[in-house]
Amino acid sequence: MSKQYLTTLTLDNVHPTDIFSLAVTQTQVLSASGASSIKIHDTTQPDAPLVQTIEGAHKLGCHHLVTSRNGRKAASVGFGGEAKIWSFSDADGSTSWREEGRIVDGNKAGELWAIALSEDGQYLASTTYDGRINVWDTVAGRAKIREYETKGSFGMCIDLSADGRFTASGHENGSIYIFNNDTGRMLHSLPGLVKPIRTTAFSPGGKLLAAAGDSKTIALYDVSSGEQVANLTGNAAWVFAVDWSNTGEFLLSGAYDGKARVWSVDRRACVATHTETDNMLWSVKWLPKVAGASERFVVAGANRSISFYREATGG
Repeated sequence: MSKQYLTTLTLDNVHPTDIFSLAVTQTQVLSASGASSIKIHDTTQPDAPLVQTIEGAHKLGCHHLVTSRNGRKAASVGFGGEAKIWSFSDADGSTSWREEGRIVDGNKAGELWAIALSEDGQYLASTTYDGRINVWDTVAGRAKIREYETKGSFGMCIDLSADGRFTASGHENGSIYIFNNDTGRMLHSLPGLVKPIRTTAFSPGGKLLAAAGDSKTIALYDVSSGEQVANLTGNAAWVFAVDWSNTGEFLLSGAYDGKARVWSVDRRACVATHTETDNMLWSVKWLPKVAGASERFVVAGANRSISFYREATGG
């Protein structure tokens, strides 16, 4: 059984260069690119108007941008090596993002690459050019509280489980690791996909981990056992991003060939494919579920636009 999604809106030329990263909250989508600014659009309005531009956020552009699940904090890393923490303020009737501080750790390019925030925004996990995984406390002086060692391969992606217990990283040599943040130890070194891993994502309940990259396959792993439980096949190009739906029933993926796919986790099959562009999709995100409304997701990449989709049934 396939699912149908409709393109409801495309915002053209949001940034002057590739959009490398999207991050979402209950009411907004944040975007970052090879240009210096971060832009914020309101997803509660049909035309998703631009509500804030953070000028000069990263002088050389921004490669990763994430939000906490509670929507109160964001973090971004620039090509110059700087890592910034942002906080959302709705005091005095204003709703805007402001710089809260920076992560300082030498701050050379590659010392912080991929990043993930915990649900409340207190903890930031990051990868490095030489395979280390760091965890920072963004509240207590933005201090480093964990450092995990791997086999030295560039950490291309990272995710934190919703409960904050686990960190997962994917690496250029195809390695995938899961760390237990409570014990500070590696939980699993997973059977990898041989080729570079460009995206990892925990399911909402934290029971499964999805990983994908240049092998074109999306692998699903059982977090507790480390066992590979499924392969989702059908992509014809490198997979740059995956994201779980709110219920964990579906996975969204974006690939080098510009195709966004929706996968049924239960059926282990692709149930929808959309090609908005022939240019690569760097980032794909489900939008948080709104009561009474159908599922929605958003994609962006090399064509510098942001496209919104919704399920064909429902409001």
